[in-house]
Amino acid sequence: MLKINYYLFWFFLMFFSSLILFFSSIYFSFLNLTIYLEWILICLNSLNLCYVLVLDWLCLMFISLVMMISSLVILYSLNYLPTNCFSSLRFLFLVILFIFSMVLMIISPNLLSIMLGWDGLGLISYCLVIYYMSLKSYLAGLITCLTNRLGDIGLMISICWSVSFGSWHFIFYNNYMDELFIYFIVFSCFTKSAQIPFSCWLPAAMAAPTPVSSLVHSSTLVTAGVYLLIRFFNQLNFNNYMFLYISMMTMIVSSLCANYEFDLSKIIALSTLSQLGLMMSSLFLGLMDLTFFHLMTHAMFKSLLFLCSGIYIFYMNDNQDIRFMGGVSKMMPFTSCCFNISSMALCGIPFLSGFYSKDLIMEFSIFLTMNFFMYFLFYFSLGLTCCYTIRLFYYSMIYNNKFIVSLMNENLNFMKISIFLLTFFSIVFGSMIIWLININMFFIIMPLYLKLQVFMFIIMGFFLGIEIFNFKFYLMNLNFYFYNSYMWFMFGYSNYMFKYYYLFSNTNCSMINWGEYYGGFGLSFYFLKISNIFQFYSMNSIKYFLMSFLIWFLIMI
Repeated sequence: MLKINYYLFWFFLMFFSSLILFFSSIYFSFLNLTIYLEWILICLNSLNLCYVLVLDWLCLMFISLVMMISSLVILYSLNYLPTNCFSSLRFLFLVILFIFSMVLMIISPNLLSIMLGWDGLGLISYCLVIYYMSLKSYLAGLITCLTNRLGDIGLMISICWSVSFGSWHFIFYNNYMDELFIYFIVFSCFTKSAQIPFSCWLPAAMAAPTPVSSLVHSSTLVTAGVYLLIRFFNQLNFNNYMFLYISMMTMIVSSLCANYEFDLSKIIALSTLSQLGLMMSSLFLGLMDLTFFHLMTHAMFKSLLFLCSGIYIFYMNDNQDIRFMGGVSKMMPFTSCCFNISSMALCGIPFLSGFYSKDLIMEFSIFLTMNFFMYFLFYFSLGLTCCYTIRLFYYSMIYNNKFIVSLMNENLNFMKISIFLLTFFSIVFGSMIIWLININMFFIIMPLYLKLQVFMFIIMGFFLGIEIFNFKFYLMNLNFYFYNSYMWFMFGYSNYMFKYYYLFSNTNCSMINWGEYYGGFGLSFYFLKISNIFQFYSMNSIKYFLMSFLIWFLIMI
C-alpha cells in the first residue's frame, strides 16, 4: 500500500492552487470582471433561498495570497513538528480547516455565510492556540476565543439589521448603509483585528506553535477584520476621525510596548499590531486600494519574520529571550539573512516590498484633511517601527553574551526552503503587484523635503534606537520598565490600578475598606438583591402581571 505524506500533498495542492488563482486575479483585474455564482437552495412558490458567491480580482488575489503562505507554512511544519504521530495530523487538518474558513469568509457577499467563516476562524484559532495543552496556552486560547466572540455581537446585530434592506447580500446595498450599521461592523472588525481596547489577545495568542502564529498573524485571522471593512467600504461612512484616532493609538502604543519587550515572539506580535493600526488608519482616511496593497505585502514579510524566529527558537532549545540570542548570525547565517531582509521590509527600506505600500500610504496621507498632530503621529509611528527593529537586530545579531548556545548546524531542510521562497517574495512582491494592478496611477507633486521625509524618519528611528540602547539600562526606576512592557488592558496596568486604589482606600487605617462597598463585592450584593426581587415578583399570581402590564401600557400611551 502506498503511504502518502499528507503534508507534502497539501503543500503541492495549495501552492499550485495559489499560482492558478493569482493569474486568474490578474486576468479579472485586466478585464474588470466580477462573477456572481448563485446556488438555489429552496425554490417554493414565492420563496427563493439561494447561496451566492462573488469572484472578483480582490478576493481571488487575497485567496491566492492565503494559499501561498499556508502552503509554505505546511511545508515548514514538516520539519518543525514530528510527523509520525496522530498529533501532527490533527495539527495539519486544523490548519486546513482554518484556511477553508478564511476562504469561505473571503468569497461570501452574504453576511450569514461570512458569519460561518468568521466563527470558524475564532473556534479553530482556539484549538490551534491550545495545541501544546499547557496552562499558559489554555489561558491564551481562552482570551483569544472570548475576545473574538465579543466581536461577533456586532456582526449578529448587523445580520438582523441587513434584512430590512431586503437581503443578506450586503454588497448591493453598500452605498445605502446606515451609519450605525457600519459602527457595528467596525466594532466586530476591531475585535478581530485587535485594535484598542481589544489588543490584549494578540500577544497572548503567541502561545500557539510558530507555524500557526505565522499563518494567523500575517494573512488570516487578524487581517479578516481589515478585509471585511474593505468589502463594506463606502466613502461617506468611513471618513470618521474617531476610528482613525483609535487605530493611530493602536499603532503608537504597540510600537512603544515592542521597544520594552524581551520575548522574541511578543515583539513580532506587537509589530503585527502596529501594522494593523496602520492599515486601519489608511482605511479610515479613505485609501482602500492602498490598504489592500499593504495587507498583501505585510502578509509576505511578516510570515517570513515569524518563520525565521521559529527556527531560532527551534535550534535554541525553546529559548525566546532575545538577551540570550547574541551572535546567532554566526551559527545560522542563512536564517539571519532572511530575518534581516524581512525586518528591513517591515521598516520600509526602499525597494523592498514593504516600502512600496508604506511610502504610498504616507504620501497620500499628506493630501488628506489631517491636522498636524495626526500627521506627526503617522510619521512618529514609522520612526518607532525602525526603533524596535534595530533593537531586535542589536540583541539577536550583535550583542555579545556569555550564554553557551547548543551546537547549531543549518541543514538544508524544508524549513529553509519555505523561508527562501518567502524571502524571494518579500523582495519582489511589492514592485510586482504595483506594476500588475496599477495602484499608483495618480500624479502626485510634492516638494523634495516632503518626498524624503519618510526616508528621513526611517534613518532617525534607526539612529534613536542605537542611541537609546547605548544608555545604561536602569537610569529610571525598574517599575517604569515593567509598566511600559505590558500591553493595554493586560495584567500590568490592572495591577497598578488595583494596588493604588486599595492603598487609597486604606489611608484611614480603619476596618472599613471602601473597595468592598464600591468594588466587585458591593456590585454583586446589589445584583443579588435585584434578582431576588425579580424572582419574588415572578412567583406571584397573574393579576400582578396584568396590573403591571396595564400601568406600562398607560405610560407608553
